[in-house]
Amino acid sequence: MTHESTMARLGAVMGTAVLLAPGGCADDATPASNRPRIGPGVPAFAEEAAARGVDFVLSSGDDGGAKLFPEIMPGGVAIADLDGDGDLDLYFIQFGPIEPEREGDHRNRLYLNRGDGTFEDVTEGSGAEDDRLGCGVATGDYDGDGDVDLYVTNLGRNTLLRNDGGGRFTDVTDAAGVGETGWGASAAFLDHDLDGDPDLFVCNYVAWSPEREIECRDHDGRRDYCSPKAYEARTPDVLYRNNGDGTFTDISAEAGIDVVAGNGLGVVWGDFDGNGAPDIFVANDGNPNHFFLGKGDGTFEEAAKSRGVYLAGDGNTRAGMGTAIGDPDEDGDLDILVVNLLHQFDSFFRNESGFFIEDTTATGLAPVTRRTTRFGVGWFDVDNDSVLDLFEASGRVMVRKDAPEKGDRFAENNHLLLGVEGATYEKVPPVEAWGDGLVHTSRGAAFGDLDGDGGVDVVVVNRDAPAYVLRNVAPRGRWCGVRVLDDAGAPALGATVTATVNGRRLRRDQHAAYGYLTANECVARFGLDAAELLEDVEIRWPDGRTRRVGDLEAGRVHDVGPPAGE
Repeated sequence: MTHESTMARLGAVMGTAVLLAPGGCADDATPASNRPRIGPGVPAFAEEAAARGVDFVLSSGDDGGAKLFPEIMPGGVAIADLDGDGDLDLYFIQFGPIEPEREGDHRNRLYLNRGDGTFEDVTEGSGAEDDRLGCGVATGDYDGDGDVDLYVTNLGRNTLLRNDGGGRFTDVTDAAGVGETGWGASAAFLDHDLDGDPDLFVCNYVAWSPEREIECRDHDGRRDYCSPKAYEARTPDVLYRNNGDGTFTDISAEAGIDVVAGNGLGVVWGDFDGNGAPDIFVANDGNPNHFFLGKGDGTFEEAAKSRGVYLAGDGNTRAGMGTAIGDPDEDGDLDILVVNLLHQFDSFFRNESGFFIEDTTATGLAPVTRRTTRFGVGWFDVDNDSVLDLFEASGRVMVRKDAPEKGDRFAENNHLLLGVEGATYEKVPPVEAWGDGLVHTSRGAAFGDLDGDGGVDVVVVNRDAPAYVLRNVAPRGRWCGVRVLDDAGAPALGATVTATVNGRRLRRDQHAAYGYLTANECVARFGLDAAELLEDVEIRWPDGRTRRVGDLEAGRVHDVGPPAGE
């Protein structure tokens, strides 16, 4: 961590709102009604991975032969400040051939931001390689030193990488006691017991091994990937308690997490019922979802059925992949979105005082989203008009009859859906959103402002193809970011920021864990449209502490630490 960033964080922890440098000159004071609208000739994104120095290619290990089930599911990526210099870096998770006799590169890749939104691959010698069968990643400061650490989920033993500062990492998995050996999918750091240090939740997908592989065929009799239901191998998820000394204890049983099993792929968490205790939602693939309702004493009740998120609204299970949380309907509580398989539209669970109603049809998402198999997902404000938009990354898991004979037979278009007031959405055709040619088998999508210009960019991992770095080039309004810090100066996971924008009271929660196998920028971002201030800002830390900071200037990320003297 640099001296400048250290002093800024210390200032914020002591209670001073620190203003970082303005993020460029992209702000437009013109109200949204008078700005060019994303559409024909007005793209939202430009794909710039190569120009930005990012050359990552996810290797699935698929050689056209055996079609081993895990090959179709990765991969993940993290966006976070991993060297402490104040800008966002990238960490890609690599998979590679499963068979040990086959050669292949399994190393994860670390790209550090040069400070201008371009990147340098510094993997060699960084300690971040983790040469395993990688799936997903979670970010959080588990040891309280102010640096963002990495937890990598694998097919096989997972890995905890302690951030030693400056983009250097040490594998501390064995010493920390978090080497879960199943098939890890999404994971999340969260302070489930509110004792001041982040605990760790891990989704497990399928109890799979090469010996348990099943041979499946497509419509033409060729080898294809199987459905997870074919394996009948549900597994329980895992909760590790942070002991505060660099070690963890598996408390899945005593906390009530292992009372159910599923095929977990996506995880989000937050205080959904407003009782002050964190709750955990898990999207299960082809099985009922899990909803672990926090009791306030560090234990949970499995309440998916009673709270309305167990099944889809029609009473059927869906193939839940990625999941996101936010308050798109602006009623002050957290709603949940789950993305699903082809022919299964999204599941939008609208929060009504801690109970949920599946209300996808009312959002306009149903006819659009059922056309692809979606994985990565996130709510964000692409044009800074103060209304949340939606990005979904797509890619098939089994070959369809209309698939091309050559090229990527699993490729599908990704989705950009612009938010309209009241949590409804309008699709932007892909060719208008980002141009021709960006059709691959996409998996994880992570969100963050890579170049500091106030527009949220998107990084997408593609199976056996180069990753996308989608730079936000949309006509945008003004913006304001709030980075809520904990007592160590790291992002306070789960902090809630509420503020007024153009007379509307908006909520943005600071989370890294959402989407599919990904970790995201940990900043609460508000689009301001033409407003010059984010007004009447109030912050709530997960442990219940609150702080009012008044009005904040547009065009900056403001670091805010806990209330002084508490």
